[in-house]
Amino acid sequence: MDNSILRVTFTKPQGHIIAIKYNGIDNLLDYTHGESNLGGYWDADWNYPGSKNAAVMDMLEGTEFKAIMQTDDQVEISFKRRWDASLRHKLAYLNTDIRYIMLRGVSGLYTYSVLEHENGWPAFDIAEARLVFKLNSDRFHYMVISDNRQKEMPSERDREPPRGEELAYKEAMLLVDPSEPELKGEVDDKYQYSLDNKDNKVHGWISDNPSTGFWIITPSNEFKTGGPLKQDLTSHTGPTSLAMFIGDHYVGKDIHFNLQDGEYWKKTLGPVFIYLNSNSSQNHSGSARDLLWQDAKAQMQKEVDSWPYNFPASVEFLKSNQRGSVIGRFLIYDRYSNISDKLADLPYVGLALAGQLGSWQAECKGYQFWTRIDANGYFTINNIIPGNYSLYAWAPGFVGDFMHNVTILVSAGSKFDVGVLTFQPPREGPTLWEIGVPDRSAAEFFIPDPDPKYINNLYMNVEKYRQYGLWERYTDLYPKDDLVYKVGTSDYKKDWFFAQVTRNVGNKYSTTTWQIKFNLTNIQQNSSYMLRIAIATAHMARLEVRVNYPSGNALFRTYQFGDGNAIARHGIHGFQWNYEVPIEGKLLFHGENTIFLTQSFGGFAFSGIMYDYLRFEGPYGA
Repeated sequence: MDNSILRVTFTKPQGHIIAIKYNGIDNLLDYTHGESNLGGYWDADWNYPGSKNAAVMDMLEGTEFKAIMQTDDQVEISFKRRWDASLRHKLAYLNTDIRYIMLRGVSGLYTYSVLEHENGWPAFDIAEARLVFKLNSDRFHYMVISDNRQKEMPSERDREPPRGEELAYKEAMLLVDPSEPELKGEVDDKYQYSLDNKDNKVHGWISDNPSTGFWIITPSNEFKTGGPLKQDLTSHTGPTSLAMFIGDHYVGKDIHFNLQDGEYWKKTLGPVFIYLNSNSSQNHSGSARDLLWQDAKAQMQKEVDSWPYNFPASVEFLKSNQRGSVIGRFLIYDRYSNISDKLADLPYVGLALAGQLGSWQAECKGYQFWTRIDANGYFTINNIIPGNYSLYAWAPGFVGDFMHNVTILVSAGSKFDVGVLTFQPPREGPTLWEIGVPDRSAAEFFIPDPDPKYINNLYMNVEKYRQYGLWERYTDLYPKDDLVYKVGTSDYKKDWFFAQVTRNVGNKYSTTTWQIKFNLTNIQQNSSYMLRIAIATAHMARLEVRVNYPSGNALFRTYQFGDGNAIARHGIHGFQWNYEVPIEGKLLFHGENTIFLTQSFGGFAFSGIMYDYLRFEGPYGA
């Protein structure tokens, strides 16, 4: 495919991109003939019930090539593969149609895929589906994720022993003898560059000579899993750039994509845009790089404004006139808050497949459509693919989730008015004390400085939680006794460690018990108080709550929960849990009381809980 700006070369009929020629560079990609995991490609990690093997990588290679459209203004090509029973246990149980589009005068390439599991086919699951680009390592050294997350990166060779030293897991490498001396002593870990879906709109790499940018632009997140707060990988050392469509990172098995025996499913992933830009400057300074980055952001906004595109040829990608909209107003009423029948800090309102309260976090089979309300609580969600949906919402500053009790039916050209929706956040009584901010994140709590041996200089002043090894800092700060928080004198920004993790004692990881101390007067002995616990993420954790008696029976206990691994992966949030712990007044003392929070699953460095927010409520009228 060639439009005189760029030329893209594919294998046929597989559909593997083996070369992109642009700006005088013969190949922006890293490709060696015969290597399937180089260049550009779609792939999926999958498995089937009863398998004793790890997930299988399927390169989603086509067996049939076809030029779908070929005009003076547009070329669209297709690489298809049909599945049948002879491929069972060999390839993912999917029909695949991977498309690439090139337009006249456009400096880039669009790509999307249509995946289908037919009626009667066997069950299987997908752990990951993505688009991958391995770039030319002789050219691309500077990576950009956002305005404040961009840096010169090590090479893949720098990560290999003896130049690199593996840390607690294979993705995290200490750079011992990198080719660029200024990177010596830094940690390189692809999980340090993850983004929330809502923020993952453009990222990529820059080559200084000649000045060239390679960018993955995602104009919509409707086809991604897990909603606006789902985190996933972006670009990382390789140089590698990804577009993640299905993945369980930061959530775990709760978001595993499982198709049952005979279940029909079809979904269109994308299009995303591979944008290439350049400028004539041979200056390797930050200003030359910034010109490319600013241009990439401007192009991203153009793509967002053009969504849904009107040019993809597949009938499976619905155009604007084939979609519907939902309008309404979202208000919040909390009788104990100073906000009454008014909006909070711009709540999120969205549509996802019908489910339960908060189930959008783990939804992966359908599409999701999200927006934020305006200053008066009104919202409009446009360009919704027809279907039946539930309406979900959540509000920064308030605990809990909202779900409208009416199924939303969207059809082509329809405008569904849900009217005025009022969210009453869960509450039993007035706030007696609170710790943190209910925003589905632990970022407001104390984030320690990293061990000087394990630093990424990018995160010294911003997003410190992305530093490697912070879970070990708890043991440094609390070598013998656990955290004690005193309501009224402690400051959660300084005194509440961002994660309740295990303590490392002689390379054995023991459980931890935190204490919250608070004073009460005028206790209503015959009434019930409420401890409300919002958890931003957890991994292999078990929470036990006791009141005033540390060795007594737990008043509240969870099963083991969480496997999103956000502690190791610097996530600060993942899958949200909300727990209510009723406490009888007769268990409380006049004067000082203590709540004991025990994370009782030990033996593992990454077991733990990141709290979002804790609130102790008195009885009505207290």
